[in-house]
Amino acid sequence: MRAYEAMYIIRPDLDEEQTEAVVEKFKSLVENNNGEITKLDKWGKRRLAYEIKHNREGFYVLMKFNGDSGTVAELDRVFRITDEVLKHMIIREDD
Repeated sequence: MRAYEAMYIIRPDLDEEQTEAVVEKFKSLVENNNGEITKLDKWGKRRLAYEIKHNREGFYVLMKFNGDSGTVAELDRVFRITDEVLKHMIIREDD
């Protein structure tokens, strides 16, 4: 398993419960695909550098995890089809 880092931005108009549900969805998705979460950092609402889908703010989440390429592929697929996520990025950390 390799170490990865996923940063994603959730829509700011969701309430705290809905935001927490989105974070939990991605956390369980990694764990259900043979991955393990090593760190989950919720940065909170921050101003975006530029407008994304008519939003000036977003709720930032940084998730570090270990997994294989299948875990990353599934996570990327679900990020793309989830309406609550404005932007996402997954990178492999160097050894």
